Amino acid sequence: MTAMWFDFLFRKPKRPPLFFFNTLGKSKQEFTLPSRAREVRMYNCGPTVYDVQHIGNLSAYVFADVLRRTLEYNGYAVKQVVNITDVGHLSSDADEGEDKMSTGLRREGLAPTLENMKTMAERYARRFLEDVRTLNVDTERIVFPRASDYVPAQIAMVQTLEEKGYAYRAEDGVYFDTSRLTAYGVLGGANLADLKERARIETKATKRNPTDFALWKFSSGKDAIGWDSPWGKGFPGWHIECSAMINACLGKQIDIHTGGVEHIPIHHNNEIAQSEAATGKRPLARFWMHRAHIQIEGEKIAKREGAVVRLSEVVGRGFHPMALRYLFLSSHYRTHSNFTWNALDAAQTAFLRLRRLVDTEKKAGAAPEPWRKKLHERFNDDLDTPGALALLWEMVKERGLSRENIRAGVLDADRILGLGLAKPDAAAEALCRKTFGAPVESNAIPGRVRTLLEAREAARKEKNWQHADSLRAELRKLDYIVEDTSEGPRLFKKT
Repeated sequence: MTAMWFDFLFRKPKRPPLFFFNTLGKSKQEFTLPSRAREVRMYNCGPTVYDVQHIGNLSAYVFADVLRRTLEYNGYAVKQVVNITDVGHLSSDADEGEDKMSTGLRREGLAPTLENMKTMAERYARRFLEDVRTLNVDTERIVFPRASDYVPAQIAMVQTLEEKGYAYRAEDGVYFDTSRLTAYGVLGGANLADLKERARIETKATKRNPTDFALWKFSSGKDAIGWDSPWGKGFPGWHIECSAMINACLGKQIDIHTGGVEHIPIHHNNEIAQSEAATGKRPLARFWMHRAHIQIEGEKIAKREGAVVRLSEVVGRGFHPMALRYLFLSSHYRTHSNFTWNALDAAQTAFLRLRRLVDTEKKAGAAPEPWRKKLHERFNDDLDTPGALALLWEMVKERGLSRENIRAGVLDADRILGLGLAKPDAAAEALCRKTFGAPVESNAIPGRVRTLLEAREAARKEKNWQHADSLRAELRKLDYIVEDTSEGPRLFKKT
């Protein structure tokens, strides 16, 4: 056999190109690495741990997980960092208001000390990690740096900016001088005039320019939380924390940076400005990807009574966590979506149908290649998970495919969807029984039901699908559900 024929017969299938929408440039672009290295360096803006995260917060990490899984499905290794903000995130992007960690301390009746702040932060950080693990995010493969552990690195970066002439001291802190940059606000096609006008209204007179932002804020009052620095006791600005942790954990330049759409105009543009000014390297990130907002029952999520849903409430109402993940996947990450309990109920039914299919069919099969390729193309088209789910259900209903191969195709797609279908799941099994019924042993099938079941099998052998479907409907009226497997039909009785 010639080398040419060997390559032709045994070469791996060619992968479809991978495209992501890049907020930097506002266009869909093909993702490749700039060198032969196959490791993607990815940073995901993480939570501020002063409270329990709501489902809108958590959706960002399901999005990042799907992104990671897609990269790995395409043969890349991924080094992923998700920061834990435990200091410095002020209540306003305009560097006004109270640090959110201080807000949390006051809410819980705790004295404003570094020790109390760290204790509270770790409690909510643990809860955050438990929640994302419950949503099937593998936290063991992610680095979670705490902002408070990188204060020396943040001070060093501010000093570098000061030495280069990009920073100046003001009455209440050290600020970045945005007038030094000709391309400030480049991300997302930000309207610089609008940013300046917004900042002009909100800003203090101590700033030189409306869009200047805090690198270091001075602590006010003898009991205020803070660290010693060359400029006096204080705490880092929220934006400098991310830049310092990226630099320390991933390097001066990375491949992908993600966050919520609310981060685009200020937080992420500030990250770009200070990082590129400090390191002299451009761009900070080659791809910027942003998760759109999720509303609850048509209202914007806010941390006030009646407008927040947390994962604990979802589970407490009897829903499986993967039902919520499925609901997140049913909308494109760049599309604003609406959470309702009815939509979650429908998502749970869909998830459980996939679960039942995988658990009922016992034979191993091979993912149908035409369907696997089409699904791969959907995932590679800017993480089109709703399109992939639609294709997946088309495959499930394909008459010409064996059940074992359909099962294999579902499990292959789940490598990206991350619904945990390949793992035993007692909670899902119990919900399947409640939703679809318990299996009926052959010797316990009533005569009328057996007659309908046998007639349906005969119609299927004759490929009379319309009659077979009508007989399935007759069985459903009697509270019996049929699941087809490679070993024949399995019958379930609803209770």
